[in-house]
Amino acid sequence: MVDIDAAIRYVVAHGDPVERARLSYLRTGQPASPEIIDRIAGGQMPEGGWPASAEGQVPSVDATCFRLGELDDLGGLQAGPVAERALHWLAGAQRPDGTWQEHDSLAGEAPAWALPGDPEATLYLTSVAGFWLTAAAVEIDPYQTRGRYGDVLASAAGFVAGQLRPDGSWPSFLAAGWHAAGLLHQQQYFYESARVQQVLGERLPDMSPADVAAMAAALRRVNLGDDWLLRNARKRLAETQRPDGGWDSNEGPVFDVNITLTALRACR
Repeated sequence: MVDIDAAIRYVVAHGDPVERARLSYLRTGQPASPEIIDRIAGGQMPEGGWPASAEGQVPSVDATCFRLGELDDLGGLQAGPVAERALHWLAGAQRPDGTWQEHDSLAGEAPAWALPGDPEATLYLTSVAGFWLTAAAVEIDPYQTRGRYGDVLASAAGFVAGQLRPDGSWPSFLAAGWHAAGLLHQQQYFYESARVQQVLGERLPDMSPADVAAMAAALRRVNLGDDWLLRNARKRLAETQRPDGGWDSNEGPVFDVNITLTALRACR
């Protein structure tokens, strides 16, 4: 089993104020203080999204989804104008074909998963943007499928479902899979979501601890239940937890606290 107490001690010892606020929300359900929310809101643009860098001049889909994830970890996805502006901008940034892409001006600085016009990046960003709009919708009604952002999500899910291969795999990055599974499930593409989850289960033994934690936390977030994939993910997290209570991130030690918090969310 995952050593929850050791993971908590690790975050307390090594986390910054925002990370400790995330831990508090996980443990008690107490939303973060306005001061903590303001730390995240500081870079929000007038349109509602966040730029890809501090010097950025246009909002980024990828950066905005990352910030929505931070707000969600603090109980702030529905709390006030910061999240509301972000969600409104994200929904409005959807393209007519149901997809999301970054602005063309970001082509020179975008990472591989966000390259404007790239098919793999388009599927990834569409899955992630659809996932966070889904998370915001189920925050209001855990079982809603066609309510808030209904047309936006239906269009996104239709695009994602059309990209799946016959074996349930997808022509994009690994993380697109679990975001797509959550979006598809909530939009009643149950068969397609199950196929994606089957592929994720097959890939689980080779996933990094950070990917396992992110997958399990995401699937729990949109009410997929305590099924075989989540149980196996928690088992894998127990096997990869370090003696100090933390887990290794994919980006180096500076992000270990972040992935430890994600693992806690996946297990609690």
